[in-house]
Amino acid sequence: MNDKKVLVIEDDTLLKDMLGQQLTKDGWQVLHATEGSQALTLAEGEHPDIVLLDLLLPGMSGFEVLSGLKEKDATKDIPVIILSNLGQQEDIDKGMKLGAADFMIKSNFTLDEVSEKIKGLVSA
Repeated sequence: MNDKKVLVIEDDTLLKDMLGQQLTKDGWQVLHATEGSQALTLAEGEHPDIVLLDLLLPGMSGFEVLSGLKEKDATKDIPVIILSNLGQQEDIDKGMKLGAADFMIKSNFTLDEVSEKIKGLVSA
């Protein structure tokens, strides 16, 4: 699985590092971005197999990043899992409508569960 890449778009350093360690341990090549424009450039250049996206980012929101990913031919088919503390139904609906493959509320899932969800979507 070490040829599989995941792009983690997360500005919380602790969570970014924890996710990175877990995913690396599970055999993923992990790419990190902490803000939207960096994430879009990285996704287009590296073409990850899947993206983990926080919604609350500096500069551009996760919804804007998701829209940007889905607008470009190079990145529109990459599955995106929103991983956020925002759990309002309207946020979930908006994320899914914009093309997210799934919406996970950070506090409801362990790192292992996030990793399993990623594996399930990429191998599907």
